[in-house]
Formats: sequence, C-alpha cells, structure tokens
Amino acid sequence: MESRVLTGATAISSVPRLRKPAARLGGSAAFFPAARPIGAVADGGHLIWGRQLRPAILLEASPAKTLRPCLAAASSPAEGGDSAGDAKVAPVGFLEKYPALTTGFFFFMWYFLNVIFNILNKKIYNYFPYPYFVSVIHLAVGVVYCLGSWTVGLPKRAPIDSNLLKLLIPVAVCHALGHVTSNISFAAVAVSFTHTVKALEPFFNAAASQFILGQQIPLTLWLSLAPVVLGVSMASLTELSFNWLGFISAMISNISFTYRSIYSKKAMTDMDSTNLYAYISIIALLVCIPPALILEGPQLLKYGFNDAIAKVGLTKFISDLFWVGLFYHLYNQLATNTLERVAPLTHAVGNVLKRVFVIGFSIVVFGNKISTQTAIGTSIAIAGVAMYSFIKAQIEEEKR
Repeated sequence: MESRVLTGATAISSVPRLRKPAARLGGSAAFFPAARPIGAVADGGHLIWGRQLRPAILLEASPAKTLRPCLAAASSPAEGGDSAGDAKVAPVGFLEKYPALTTGFFFFMWYFLNVIFNILNKKIYNYFPYPYFVSVIHLAVGVVYCLGSWTVGLPKRAPIDSNLLKLLIPVAVCHALGHVTSNISFAAVAVSFTHTVKALEPFFNAAASQFILGQQIPLTLWLSLAPVVLGVSMASLTELSFNWLGFISAMISNISFTYRSIYSKKAMTDMDSTNLYAYISIIALLVCIPPALILEGPQLLKYGFNDAIAKVGLTKFISDLFWVGLFYHLYNQLATNTLERVAPLTHAVGNVLKRVFVIGFSIVVFGNKISTQTAIGTSIAIAGVAMYSFIKAQIEEEKR
C-alpha cells in the first residue's frame, strides 16, 4: 500500500447521567434510604472495556455495613481481607513486556514482503507483460485471503451498510486506478525508476490539501518538496530505462493515491483496518476486472497465456501469480497494521526507509545500470521526501 489507509476512531467522552431525586412516599425519608449516584471506581464501580458498571444506588442506612459488588477488590491487603495472600497477578507476556520488539518485527515483515513483491512482480512482467491482468490477480488473491480469514473468524467480519459502502466506493476506485497504473509503470520501466517518480506523491498530497481541501500548507513544508521535484527531474533526464508510458503511468498513480487520501478522510469509520482494507480490495477487484477483459482479454486468449507457459512452464506461471498476489496483500496489510502502532515521526521514517530498501534491492537483483546523475537525483528525491515527512510529522504532533 502506497499510503496509509484509513481508519479512525471516534472518541466519546463519558457524560454524567442526571438523576431525578427519589420520590418520597408518605413524606417518610427514613423508610427509603438516601440514594446517590456512584461515579468513581472507588465508589464500587468497575471499568470493563471502557464502560463503567456501577450500582444504581448505594444504601447508606447502616454506616457499618455497605453493599459492595461481589467482584470488588476485597482481597487487597490494605483492606485486611482474608484472601489477601491469595490474589494472583496475571503474568505479563513476552510481547507485552517488550513492545518495541513486536513493532520492530512488524517493520521487518513490512519491508521484507514489499521487497519480495516488487522483485517477483518485475520478474513476471519480464515474461508476461500484461499489467491489467496481473493487477486483477493481485487483488483476487487478496480477496480470497480475506474471505478465508472471515470464514475462520480471524478477524470476525465487520458488518457494512449502504451508507458506508457509498463512502468506500470512491476510495476503492482510486485505489484500483492507482494500483493498475503503478503496475503499468512497473512493466514499462525499471522498478527503481518507478519508485523514484512515485516519490513525488507527497507533492501531490500537499497540492490537493492546499487547493482542494482548503488546508493551509506551511511554507516550510512547500520548501521541503523542492528537493523532491529536483531529484526526480534529474533522475528522469538520464534514466536509461525511461519511456513516457512508464513515467506518465507513475504520475497518474500519484494523482490517484492522492485522491484516495482525500476520499479516505471523508470515509473515516470505526471499522478496524483489516476489515476496511478487505472491503476496499473487494470493490477494487470489481473495478479492475472489466478493463482487464476488454484491453487484454483477446491477447491473453490468443497468445499471452501460451507464451508465458512456453517460457516458464504452467506450474511456475501459476505459482508466480499466486505468490505475487499473496505478497501484495500481506505487505499492504502489514503496512497498515505497522503504521497504526507508531507515532507520526516513526511513520515518516518507515515510509522513507521502505522506498530506499525497494530501490536498492531492485538495482542489486536486476543489475540495472544507472547513470551518476540518476543516482544523485534519486538520492536528492529521497532526502526531500524524508525532510517533508519529518516536518509534516512535527506539525501533526503540535496539533495534537
């Protein structure tokens, strides 16, 4: 996933409940004891999943005897309970004790799956240059994975209604368009060059925020984007694998993912990221199938499949398509889950390092020859993205 998708939770603060005074029967206040609401845990309430369960009234007729919930902490040594020594503290698991290791593992798997996806994806295009069909396979394998996960309840499928569906459709359409155009670029030029062009995505995000959403972008943020534009321009002028199809497709992908971010802000929901991404994948798959059938269907039936099978064999062809689809879905899912665990500044560092890893590994694996100017331009663009990400993360922290 090129950019982070898109969950949000609505924080609801607790509101004190207003209670009417108890009605007196026959003018006798002694018969019915005084009632008072219990608002704190110390008054006998319990916090369960963020909700406070408490008695409606507490009888105070006898100061010596107070009604206490059966699950109250009566075994606390401070209260002198008989079972003070029997209280057992639940053991802390290894992952809870060292959360940094868990987050580090998420980052490692995110990078690993992303690099493997990009390498395998490019290898497929070297013998099967049909990006529309391959894009459909990416999404189809992910959808099958999601349906299987829902079947076994990992996670449990979140319900969806017509209102939420209307909000998710624009997000999924932009996701589908950005995904297909990215694959067209991957098929046409080197992976490193596509990722260099896609480093311009922050520029499009800033422009959309300023001129479409009406959000004022600080001057420092705009200035940090100058190295990105300069670096991409330098790399494009001397890139040995440059062609206009790959360049324009990568630019369209940037625009598509920018609009996906805009629509995502309008589709904020309490649904967890795993379910949300599953629904977006299903809708995006339905969007991608028609153009794949129309634009590539006749060629695939005539000679596309036969040529690929003749080059690598049926077993490898099918297994490559399956694995590239699985890696695509898992790396996007891991990216979403990883970025939910960290602060905006760590998020910024993670995104920049991911792009550096992909560009570096693709050059090594495929042995792409790049000019000195291309290398310098790519480095300047990545440094600009890092600068932009850091400044934006600091602005978000200040807003919080």
